[in-house]
Amino acid sequence: MPDIERLVNDFVAKLSKRKVEGSQATSRLTAELLRSVVSLQRLPPTNSAAVLIEAVRELAVGNIVRRVLHIIREEDLSLLTSKTSDLDLSAASDDERTIDQDYDPTQSAAAAAAKSFLRPPSLHALLENMSDKAVPTNNYTSSSGGDTEEKSKADKLARTRKLKHDVIEAINILIEDIDTSHELIAEQAVEHIHQNEVILTLGSSRTAFEFLCAAKEKKRSFRVVVAEGAPRYQGHALAKELVSRGLQTIVVTDSAVFAMISRVNMVIVGVHAVMANGGVIAPVGMNMVALAAQKHAVPFVVVAGIHKLCPSYPHNPEVCLNDMRSPAELLEFGRFSNCMEFGMDSGAPLQVVNPAFDYVAPELVSLLITDIGGHNPSYMYRLISDYYSADDFDLQGRIHK
Repeated sequence: MPDIERLVNDFVAKLSKRKVEGSQATSRLTAELLRSVVSLQRLPPTNSAAVLIEAVRELAVGNIVRRVLHIIREEDLSLLTSKTSDLDLSAASDDERTIDQDYDPTQSAAAAAAKSFLRPPSLHALLENMSDKAVPTNNYTSSSGGDTEEKSKADKLARTRKLKHDVIEAINILIEDIDTSHELIAEQAVEHIHQNEVILTLGSSRTAFEFLCAAKEKKRSFRVVVAEGAPRYQGHALAKELVSRGLQTIVVTDSAVFAMISRVNMVIVGVHAVMANGGVIAPVGMNMVALAAQKHAVPFVVVAGIHKLCPSYPHNPEVCLNDMRSPAELLEFGRFSNCMEFGMDSGAPLQVVNPAFDYVAPELVSLLITDIGGHNPSYMYRLISDYYSADDFDLQGRIHK
């Protein structure tokens, strides 16, 4: 469909031009795209949910896509369950009506007994009755069948329209949940950050920023140690924002984390994704912080919206835990061009590896705080069953089939 292609092209253009910053904004934009796809999709009277699932599945791969696929399945099952219960109620009422019609309280037992001993009609009488009633019976049956078929078509069209409407409404709720995830997580800050504590964080996370600021607004006095998050140094921007909100902030290099961790009461960080086993994919350098925290028995707390929960495990072959960024973030080609060419003659040129993410095992995570509350990493599999369908875990494999 040209309209859907245009929507996808606009979506890709916005991401490539970096008009959307942060994973929350990207998730919201993805949900809005899927809402438009569902709205524009033409659905047949039958198998409407299957058509919607295929349209969404072939569009993209990600947590929000899986959430929308789960929404379609749940709404379709809800309509089917409602229809089945209505049929059961209708059948029960028909049975009750039949029983009431067969039972005549005014008929005496003697009359009922006499009726059973009446002489049956002759064959001639039966044939006459059948010939007299043959034509009207056929007309009635034909008319009834046509009415039933038209009613069935109307019911299917009404069910299709209701399915699309319910799915769009559920996606609107999902978008609202994404928008309010920061606020719902921040409301829990006062339960975890106490007076005169020292909090350490790495990089720049809006969720972690709002969490810390919420504790400050509740009159909690504490200090924040920010690891700069090389090579992009996003921690510098976070430190400036924290200072502007009145928080006592200290910036340290990533290599100084192990030296500072003994003075820290808690590590609070935002992450890129939460895996099904409770591990997290976070900015590079986070695993080093988690290991330092475990060594000194410092709680390692992750703050993330429930939309970042991923139903995949880190050992799944389709899961790519990392992304290699440009070497230019580490070396300036103008100044280090000679270094890049060094060793070319010997066949061993200089190589620059710049990973974007770290994987932090669930054993290193003390608590996961989401917009629906705090959870132990081992509880993630229960949340996955509430928000995802098992049929949609491996989207890439199904697309290529």
